[in-house]
Amino acid sequence: MMGDRDAVVVRQIVELPDQLDQLLLEAEAEGFEMISVLQDEWRSGANRFERPGEILALATIDGEVAGIGGTTQDFMDSGWLRMRRFYVRPAYRRLGVGRQIALFVLEHAKAFDRPIVLYTAGPEAEAFWPTIGFIPIERDNTTHIFRGKQ
Repeated sequence: MMGDRDAVVVRQIVELPDQLDQLLLEAEAEGFEMISVLQDEWRSGANRFERPGEILALATIDGEVAGIGGTTQDFMDSGWLRMRRFYVRPAYRRLGVGRQIALFVLEHAKAFDRPIVLYTAGPEAEAFWPTIGFIPIERDNTTHIFRGKQ
């Protein structure tokens, strides 16, 4: 059980965090490109999580960046949203950080009433997403869908 001192704080961000380099180094060390893609797309203006339904959220614990993630318009169907750029630093895994980010982002998406999809990379992600209501789907570049409360 985490004390208040170790509470996960999740908030929407509209600028990339100062500690993005730490996320980038750790993600790349694990063979993940999502943070470098996030940084490249942000710098070029290709994706800044600004369209309706989009959001980028940052999780911190004691002021330290613990994870990041958000939703963008789905690139296959603009009427859908897609969970994107989710990454939790190894030291902060199994503390509920990913869940807190996902629930924060899903709460934001509720008002838009759009299907939300994602593509999982690896067994940890495949095990995680169904725990918050995502179900497998047969669709190109997509592994799971969230339709909200049935």
